[in-house]
Amino acid sequence: MCNLDKLGSKNILVIGDVMLDAYYSGEIERISPEAPVPVFLKKSERYVAGGAANVAVNLAAAGQIVSILTVIGKDDNGQILRKILRENNINTELMAEVDRGTTTKTRFLASNNQQVMRLDMEDTTPFTSEETGKMLKSMTDRIREYDLVLLSDYMKGLLSKEFTQEIISATLGESIPVIVDVKDTDIDKYTGAYLLKPNLNELSRMTGMPVKDDTQIVAASETLRKACKCEYVLTTCGAKGMVLVGEMIAPYFIKAKGREVFDVTGAGDTAIAYLAACMANQYGIKEAVYIANCASGLQVSKVGTSSVSWNEVCADMADGRTDWGYKVIDDRMLSNFRKNHIDKKIVFTNGCFDILHIGHVKYLRQASLLGDILIVGVNSDASVRRLKGQHRPVNPEEDRTEILCSLDFVDYVVIFEDDTPYRLINILQPDVLVKGGDYRPDEVVGKEIVENRGGKLVLIPYVDGKSTTGLIEKIRN
Repeated sequence: MCNLDKLGSKNILVIGDVMLDAYYSGEIERISPEAPVPVFLKKSERYVAGGAANVAVNLAAAGQIVSILTVIGKDDNGQILRKILRENNINTELMAEVDRGTTTKTRFLASNNQQVMRLDMEDTTPFTSEETGKMLKSMTDRIREYDLVLLSDYMKGLLSKEFTQEIISATLGESIPVIVDVKDTDIDKYTGAYLLKPNLNELSRMTGMPVKDDTQIVAASETLRKACKCEYVLTTCGAKGMVLVGEMIAPYFIKAKGREVFDVTGAGDTAIAYLAACMANQYGIKEAVYIANCASGLQVSKVGTSSVSWNEVCADMADGRTDWGYKVIDDRMLSNFRKNHIDKKIVFTNGCFDILHIGHVKYLRQASLLGDILIVGVNSDASVRRLKGQHRPVNPEEDRTEILCSLDFVDYVVIFEDDTPYRLINILQPDVLVKGGDYRPDEVVGKEIVENRGGKLVLIPYVDGKSTTGLIEKIRN
C-alpha cells in the first residue's frame, strides 16, 4: 500500500489561466411566452475557483504550500476569485490585475443538479511581452523557493509559447521539475518540461495520431514524449483511467475506480494537483499516478468544480476500496524492472498462495528481509488447475493477488501463466531467489539464472503443519 504518512508540505508554484466558476441553482417550471425557451428561476448562487485556480485549491487541500502566478481582471469577479484563493491559504502575491474581464463560467443547475446551460465570459487576447516579462521577473526572483512548478494551460492568453518556454528554461536552470496540463497543439511550446498531462482528445490532436486502443495510446504518448524531450507523458482516458509512458519504465496502465459519476468538471485539475503534490514529496512516479487517479475519482463523485482533501484520499484508500493496482505488474513492466532498479537488491519468490495462511505470511516476511524489493510470482488459475487438479484454485487469481498486495512487506505481484516461473526469473534477473524448505537446491527452477549473475538461492523452512492442502482437507473432514 502507498505510504500515506510521508506526504509533507512542499512549496509549489502554479502558473496558468484562472477563472471563476459560478453556479446558479434554480427551477424550470414553464416555457417563456416570449420565445419557446425554458424560464430558469434562480434560487441561489455559489462561486468556486476554476482553471489553474482550482488546481491551486486542490494542492492546498492536499496540504501543500501554494503560490499562484496569474492574471485577473479589475472587476468584481476578479476580487471574488482573489478572496477564494486567500481563504484557501494560497499566496497571491504574484497575481496581477489587468484591464480586462476575469474569465467566468456560469453554470445553470436545475432539479437534481442537472446542468441546463453554461454562459462563458472571457477575453483570450494574448498578453504583451512587457506584461509577461514583468511576471517572469517576479517568478525568477523567487524561483529557488519552489520545489515544483505546475503549468495549467487553458489557452486563455497567459501561457503563450514564448512565455511558457521562458518559464521552463528558468526552472531547468534551477533543476526544478515542471509538469504541464497541456492544451495547445503546438507541441514545441512544452519542450523541456518534466511531465505532460493531456487527455485522449488532446493527445490525438497534438500528435495527429489515433488513440482508440492501448497500443495506439502508448504510441502517441511516446511520440509526444520524444518530441517534447520530456521524461513522462500521463494521458487521462476518462472512465478508462490513465496511461503513463516514460523512457525508463514500461507503459503503466491504471483503471479508473468505479464510482457514481455526478460531474466530471475539474477532474483533470484534481488529478494533476495530486500528481504534483506526490512528486514534490518524492513519491515514486507510479505511486503518484495511483494516488492522483484515486483523487480524480473522488472528484467526479461530487457536483461541480470542487477540491478533494488529503484526508478524503487517505480514507478512500484505507477503507478497503483500493484495488492495490500500483503493486500489480505485468510482463511489459517486468521487462524494464531490473534496469530501472539497478541499485536495488531484488528478491523473487513464487507460489499458488491459494489459501493464504500463517506459514505463507512468515515465509514472505522473511523473504522480504533478504533485499530491498520483494516481488511475488503467482500462478494463474489455469496454471494452478494443471498443477493441483480441476478443483483448485479455491480462490481466483484476482483475490489471491489482492490479498498478497495487502501485505506491507510485499512490494510487487506478477501473475504468470506458465507452470514454472523460469521465464519470469529470466526476464527479472533477481539477486535473491527464495523457495520453501521442502525443496532441494537442485529442484529449484531458475537457480542457475540467479547464481550466474552473482545472486543466491535461499531456502526458508515452512511452518510445520501449515499448508493449503492440509487446510482444505481439514475443512472437508
